[in-house]
Amino acid sequence: MADKKDLTRPPATAGSPASMVDSFLSEAKRLGPLAGNAPRARLVFALDATMSRQPTWDLACLVQGEMFAAASEAGGLSVQLVYFRGFGECRSSRWVADPRALMDLMTKISCRGGQTQIGRVLRHVRTEAGQAPLKVLVYVGDAMEEPIDDLCAVAGELGLLGVKALMFHEGHDPDAARAFQEIARLSGGAYARFDAGAPHSLSELLRAAAAYAANGVEGLTRLSAGNAQARVLLTAMNGHKP
Repeated sequence: MADKKDLTRPPATAGSPASMVDSFLSEAKRLGPLAGNAPRARLVFALDATMSRQPTWDLACLVQGEMFAAASEAGGLSVQLVYFRGFGECRSSRWVADPRALMDLMTKISCRGGQTQIGRVLRHVRTEAGQAPLKVLVYVGDAMEEPIDDLCAVAGELGLLGVKALMFHEGHDPDAARAFQEIARLSGGAYARFDAGAPHSLSELLRAAAAYAANGVEGLTRLSAGNAQARVLLTAMNGHKP
């Protein structure tokens, strides 16, 4: 698998804003391969990186290590970062298995104004799931500016591929809430709202997502004893098979 992937357009010329993103992605080449031969749970961590998202992006940088911690007992977690921002820019990193490596990648990204590209994220996840087992998409965002029927069609395909979309919604935008809830429902996943002013809530959601990626409903159930957000996801996913 390539070390970097631009989901939207050819590389930009040197010195352009997008070339700075290429520098961040090239940094991923220095990350070593996954340790050991045992398969790891795979989770796509997708974030809206448009301008309104900078505070939440910074928060996600701080708490993303919770995903790896929650999955460590089951052999670890392999995470791919996907983000969109600006004018049609949507990119994915290589798969990483170290929270420090993911933080290094994330801290090289700054948010820029632009429209949401959730459809591109979902189609990318569909492609990844067709190449190797992939259980969970974690999406963090606050808005939706795309035709909802198009998103729902791909979400249904993800459900058929066994990929659960866990849609974490910051704020109260009704269009986003409706779209995120439908994507979660059609994929067999879950929707949860969080407040960026309460970092603990996003931290708990990421731990819950990783517990599900690693051990399915059983892992989520064990975590729910001391994790309020895990209980929220477990309730939302009630009736879905692990």
